[in-house]
Amino acid sequence: MKYILALAIIAASVSAHANVPPKAERGRHGADCRAAETGPAVSVNVIGLKDRRGKLILELYPDNDADFLQSDKILIAAGKPFRRVPMAVPSAGPVSICIRAPGPGRYALALLHDRDENGKFGLSGDGVGFANNPKLGLRKPKVQTVSLAIGQGVRSIPIVMNYRQGIGVGPVKSQTTGRQP
Repeated sequence: MKYILALAIIAASVSAHANVPPKAERGRHGADCRAAETGPAVSVNVIGLKDRRGKLILELYPDNDADFLQSDKILIAAGKPFRRVPMAVPSAGPVSICIRAPGPGRYALALLHDRDENGKFGLSGDGVGFANNPKLGLRKPKVQTVSLAIGQGVRSIPIVMNYRQGIGVGPVKSQTTGRQP
């Protein structure tokens, strides 16, 4: 009986993972905002890009520490809310990126500046930002500091990008004033 139960659990796990799309498609279904989007969605004004290389990747996660920054494959297989919107960094002008939420509620947002376009965060070159712009250390922030309520409409927020600065992580300082953006 134990073996039959174990096989049933393994079969359920394998079938759940079989429904996970290829990496490039994970979190993409229903994530892009449409023209004249009415919500629920978040429009992010990106502040403090180090340069105009690579792409931006905006991700929406469940509002709990266990799922925040968890593997997309695991979240999707478990049927948890996860969305991803990639975008080439525009060569000039203000930068904004929008992501649709599965419905009104609380979610955590993370924004990656993937400067080398390898699809993953590299501390030495890539940038990262979060909703509510918490001060960053060398660990991921707590979800309570990066989550926000999303209602029926489109919520607009700023996210300040952070990059490695010596032994720490922080916003790029303006070359003219020496202050953060």
